[in-house]
Amino acid sequence: MKNKKPRILIVTPEITYLPEGMGNMANSLKAKAGGLADVSASLVAALYRQGADVHVALPNYRRMFNVDVGKFIGNELKMYLTHLSNHRIHLAEDRIFYYRDSVYSNYADDGIRFAMAFQREVINNIIPHVNPDLIHCNDWMTGLIPAFARRMGIPCLFTVHNIHTQKVTLAEIEDRGIDAAEVFNELYYEYPPYNYEESRSNNKVDLLASGIFSAHFINTVSPTFLKEIVNGWHSFIPDNIRREIANKYNNGCAIGILNAPDEGCNPVKDDHLEVKYSSKDHHNGKIRNKIAFQSKTGLTINDRAPLLFWPNRLDPVQKGCQLLTDILYRITADYHDLGLQVAIVANGEYQKYFRQIVDFHNLYDRVTVCDFDDGLSHLGFAASDFTLVPSLFEPCGLPQMTCQFYGSLPIVHDTGGLHDTVEMLNVGADSGNGFVFETYDSNGLYWAIGEAMKFYRLPPEVRDRQIARIMDAAGKRFNHDVTAAAYIATYEKMLNRPLIVNKNI
Repeated sequence: MKNKKPRILIVTPEITYLPEGMGNMANSLKAKAGGLADVSASLVAALYRQGADVHVALPNYRRMFNVDVGKFIGNELKMYLTHLSNHRIHLAEDRIFYYRDSVYSNYADDGIRFAMAFQREVINNIIPHVNPDLIHCNDWMTGLIPAFARRMGIPCLFTVHNIHTQKVTLAEIEDRGIDAAEVFNELYYEYPPYNYEESRSNNKVDLLASGIFSAHFINTVSPTFLKEIVNGWHSFIPDNIRREIANKYNNGCAIGILNAPDEGCNPVKDDHLEVKYSSKDHHNGKIRNKIAFQSKTGLTINDRAPLLFWPNRLDPVQKGCQLLTDILYRITADYHDLGLQVAIVANGEYQKYFRQIVDFHNLYDRVTVCDFDDGLSHLGFAASDFTLVPSLFEPCGLPQMTCQFYGSLPIVHDTGGLHDTVEMLNVGADSGNGFVFETYDSNGLYWAIGEAMKFYRLPPEVRDRQIARIMDAAGKRFNHDVTAAAYIATYEKMLNRPLIVNKNI
């Protein structure tokens, strides 16, 4: 008999935190590699706060969870893990999880073994135990589960966070303890299969494509990026992935749902800052944080200098860092009267080129290039006036949203999640929240920086009013409850019934 309240099982290989009440050590179960961990945590927390019957399936990262397994033996460990889970947290068991220092490794074969072990436990043990009404899977590491969900008659949502995949044969899947023959027709192969025997050892299964193909409903993490995929805008997206996403979209089974920044990214409560502030007192708060940042990074201490901040990894394929290297000396020279400064707090292959430019032109007092540090990055958002996100493509992006909380206005290329979250500032109309360029080249970025400098030259009281407006709007627009509400609406559409029967529970 089905539960009165639909039971949701969220399957994720990483998570930042779990809300109190879900388990005795919920806040200790932290395993993060990227944005998926934050999204999973925020969704689970929001669902739990609103009274949903939400369950989570995670790998049991004993070392990362700081579980001293040496003090347990046999049934004691089993009883401890049962006590730990409190019936809502379900830990997949396998040695490949136990002694890891990070969620993923740099080796593809390790990633495949990891994914197979995780999915084996979810399919064979966790799903039968939880008996969910709906399963929510995330990325290629869970790509086999939608096929089994379809076989079991359980609606499945598959979220595409990144266009990354792995391929593995049916024989390899079965060797890991998953009965792939049972869902042979629900998987996506390198070429159309003739039959099971012919395909078992040679025709590889594409895990991401299988998840998209088998799921009842899918979502990307940006409405515009979804449309760009369907329209074939990005050559790096494999044709089979694009086709399957387009098939779902054209059949009304695909949606874009924006991620939201980490709830800790808030200048009102951010302990990384020199001084905390809100939209009401941001002017003085940002000045004090700017001086602290300049002092820490070797920039000239000048609270009137416009500070441009680069928070993204220095990846020339996606993030557009080469556009900034092309014009770095030019903007420091053209806006010398303002004392324009640029701060880069990021790792990546392009870091060396920024350092070479700084060295060649002796820009040490105007441009700082630092390795990524979480605390310094938070301070950079608070200190800066503008945040640079000139990505060629962006599945969602978080810095362009995060910076608005801190009163740092984004300068972005008009694409994907950047298009969905940043609109051109219009001071006269009290609208917009940043500066957007359409042509992806260094001149486009230079133009957008120029528009930002026009804004910076306005009287302080005019700027302050716009910044306060943008900070307040960001808090209402980009938050986990808004994101969770979109997922809840999707769940309810798939289930054709309310998810939360009594919100006071």
